[in-house]
Amino acid sequence: MQYRCSLDRAGLIDLALHRYFAAVDRKDLAATLACFHDEALFTVQTSFTTHAGKAALARMFTDFFAAWETIVHRDFVVTVDEAHGRIAASFEAVLTAADGAVTRLANTNFWRVRDDRFQEVYVYMSGANVLV
Repeated sequence: MQYRCSLDRAGLIDLALHRYFAAVDRKDLAATLACFHDEALFTVQTSFTTHAGKAALARMFTDFFAAWETIVHRDFVVTVDEAHGRIAASFEAVLTAADGAVTRLANTNFWRVRDDRFQEVYVYMSGANVLV
């Protein structure tokens, strides 16, 4: 499905990297959820897991934030389709547990934007799904 997107290239990058990932790394649930439409779909393709709607997303992110002492997303490589409101980013996720153990994932996300927020997110994760 194609959605109307109100963001230009810079706005799409800002939504994905500076609003969404920055909020996730701060463990700011309200700011993270503000990036999504109420009925958004979030699918981890590599584990066949889908979370539908903000209530499911809130539960997923609450559990994710609680599971890790620190969350860092970095080294982004971004591709933008401004005409169709889509963005893709490959990056490293560095997750540190309370005991100091570090999990590193090489991930790629694909977003479909409706208006100015995420409608669909597809995640390809290099390791076990940490977004259950």
